[in-house]
Amino acid sequence: MKSTIQRSAGAMALALALCSPAQSGEMGNAHHGHASAHGAADHAPIGVMGDHMHPKGEWMLSYRYMNMQMDGSRIGTNDVTPEQIATTVPNRFFGAPMQPPTLRVVPTNMTMQMHMVGAMYAPTDWLTLMGMGNYTIKEMDHVTFQGAAGTNVLGSFTTKSSGIGDTKVSGLVRLFEDGTHHLHFNGGLSLPTGSIDEEDDVLTPTGARPTLRLPYPMQLGSGTFDLLPGLTYTGQKSQVSWGAQYTGTFRLGENEEDYRLGHVHTGTLWAAYQWLDWVSTSFRVEGKSVGKISGIDTDIVAPVQTADPDNAGGDTVYALFGLNLLGQQAVVKGHRLAAEFGIPLYRNLNGPQLETDYTFTLGWQKAF
Repeated sequence: MKSTIQRSAGAMALALALCSPAQSGEMGNAHHGHASAHGAADHAPIGVMGDHMHPKGEWMLSYRYMNMQMDGSRIGTNDVTPEQIATTVPNRFFGAPMQPPTLRVVPTNMTMQMHMVGAMYAPTDWLTLMGMGNYTIKEMDHVTFQGAAGTNVLGSFTTKSSGIGDTKVSGLVRLFEDGTHHLHFNGGLSLPTGSIDEEDDVLTPTGARPTLRLPYPMQLGSGTFDLLPGLTYTGQKSQVSWGAQYTGTFRLGENEEDYRLGHVHTGTLWAAYQWLDWVSTSFRVEGKSVGKISGIDTDIVAPVQTADPDNAGGDTVYALFGLNLLGQQAVVKGHRLAAEFGIPLYRNLNGPQLETDYTFTLGWQKAF
């Protein structure tokens, strides 16, 4: 985390040096649903996707880097230790060859990094089209307990997966606009371009090191076409802006491995204050509800919590703090640089399951 924040701080410092602090005051834009607005707070926090529309003929390119860190496991709202999991949580595969009665392999932490590239284009004033692809890198650390019982640690290992994730295409349709309030519909489709058959070496309780198909959280995509409906409201008056958004992810059928990930419902509220034309800060609350996995991949069999489809999903609430910068002159004019840092307020997980400790997003946007 330290190196990520140091790199981000350097980028922020460069942007601050190139922005003009002499220009301050009201945003002066009657159409805050457009990306061609004049102030740093005219966009939602960088972690909100599909928050704004564009005037006819305008393009916008964007890049986001996201880092999510998970550490420790939780059952419901309670933290559990690796020793508790290894000695008390049943292994759903017990009875199959080499499968112990409890979960003898326990994940201890996970890091997910995602590089997201997006483009938006408005063929009309009432419709903006959007596409986003990503490259994902995942690492998960585990501890393996020796044999079928007890708390003697045999060793540890790390699994990794990386590659292109699922691709999203969508359209934003304006429903209402009066200069202060804006409402639009988000409608999209997620395309199954991410792999669901990633493999890596593991350490079993017997000391063997086979190459196995990785459990569900380490795969790169859903394997299904997913509907992405949503509704976004934004408001803006003088230096203050605010907004709310609902988005859903609904899986269409099962994938080729005979399972589907859980449906997702996400709601968020935010407010931002523009201190100067080129800088604003924001606060956001996000709630997310994720369903369990339906079905099972018969090639994912292991005495580890992540191999059980029932140990997926749950309800979480996050608080997120953001910073938005807008270049005012010279080579950075119109370039946006933004960051957002989030921490969990509430976690109720279908577990045992790794819990998120923080998320960090850094992004760049430019309309032309």
